[in-house]
Amino acid sequence: MKKDPQIISGTALVGEELALVPADIIIENGMITAIEENPRAPPAWICPAFFNAHTHLGDTIAMDCGATGDLVALVTPPDGLKHRLLRAASRVDLVAGMRASMDGMIRAGTAGCADFREGGADGVIALQEACNGLPFRAEIFGRDGGEQIAGGLGISSARDVPDLERTVAAARAAGKKIAFHAGERDAEDIDAALVFDPDFIVHATHATKKQLRACADAEIPVVICPRSNWTLGVTSSSRHPPVRVMEELGCTVWLGTDNVMFVPPDLFGEMAFMSTVYRTSPGAILRSAIAGSALAGEPFYIREGAPANLFMIRPEKNALNFSRDPVTSIIKRASFGSIGTNVFNSNIL
Repeated sequence: MKKDPQIISGTALVGEELALVPADIIIENGMITAIEENPRAPPAWICPAFFNAHTHLGDTIAMDCGATGDLVALVTPPDGLKHRLLRAASRVDLVAGMRASMDGMIRAGTAGCADFREGGADGVIALQEACNGLPFRAEIFGRDGGEQIAGGLGISSARDVPDLERTVAAARAAGKKIAFHAGERDAEDIDAALVFDPDFIVHATHATKKQLRACADAEIPVVICPRSNWTLGVTSSSRHPPVRVMEELGCTVWLGTDNVMFVPPDLFGEMAFMSTVYRTSPGAILRSAIAGSALAGEPFYIREGAPANLFMIRPEKNALNFSRDPVTSIIKRASFGSIGTNVFNSNIL
């Protein structure tokens, strides 16, 4: 049944350029059918929905567990602390935790994520169950057989997986996307990942200029997770991950939050941290929080003919009303409390 058109009015961040346009956005059956300039649009900001390009939502059950230790002890399979906690968790708690994290992301303007899901096929099914009924797009990268029923294969590191060539070849033959953690603790596993021409790599915290040039030339997106890198002690410098080098070389950079165990899946917080530590341009940071939505088939940018995935901020309700630059204020000052309306996957929330 065809619904009446929805009209969302305000200053919209239009297209990949995030051009500020006072406009009425016309939405019909979940699609943006028109963007009509309106000089009298109300004082609201209309932003494309975010896409969290790297999560481990299963870790919600181990949130802030007081763990200490290095990367290997905490998160490396098969016996890192997180893996032991996941094995010990009940399925009910696991599903409830993941759904709670997705609920929080929705409220904070995020309409989808790329999740590396542990636990084989059962783990993938648990996340699919957690997503049920939510206006949220979870692109799932399984492992240990979970990739067979997920959309992709998520490799922890090229150094961690026996029989890697066979595993990747089987996933490719089945039409699955391929993603690698690479370069998180050193640069040694990046070249081995790039051999497989992955759909994206995650972290590249210690990537060399040569490796990043290879990513740029092959158009392999790089997902960075700055707060996780600092929390896990794999960096303490703005040189890692080398965000400026990525930009200079023309890499496609996406933003993720990584393990819910350590870092909340909140892209407002991630963008603010990135702005403070890496001093990247506001527009580039905001695009990195949106552009991973290409994994969902259609980027979430606001443009005619695209699915409607956007949210509205009402700056008149708080100090954002005094902003001279909405893009900068969105990445440095906004939060889930700033959002008035979400339109995700044709649902108004």
